[in-house]
Amino acid sequence: MEALLATAIAILTACGIFLMLRPRTFSLVLGLTLLSYAVNLFLFASGRLRMDAPPLIREGAAYTDPLPQALVLTAIVIGFGMTAYLVMLALRALSESGDDSVDAKEKT
Repeated sequence: MEALLATAIAILTACGIFLMLRPRTFSLVLGLTLLSYAVNLFLFASGRLRMDAPPLIREGAAYTDPLPQALVLTAIVIGFGMTAYLVMLALRALSESGDDSVDAKEKT
């Protein structure tokens, strides 16, 4: 289970960084989104991965830490807001410059 999750985090991180290095704004936004998904999975995995663990804490029982789950829920909301803002910023830049390139030249 841990190896599968580590592989998923590595693939999401690699794809996110690759897309962030592309010259188009849509690729940049998609890369940032994939990178935030990788961070969310990493935070979720930091709370210990346990199968068949009780949701309530009992004395002497192994349990999963609920704090990383709360952090991931917060990060999902913040990531959604960030993605919406970046999409609107990219659309505004596209409408003003007429080009989807990250390094668009200024019109004089």
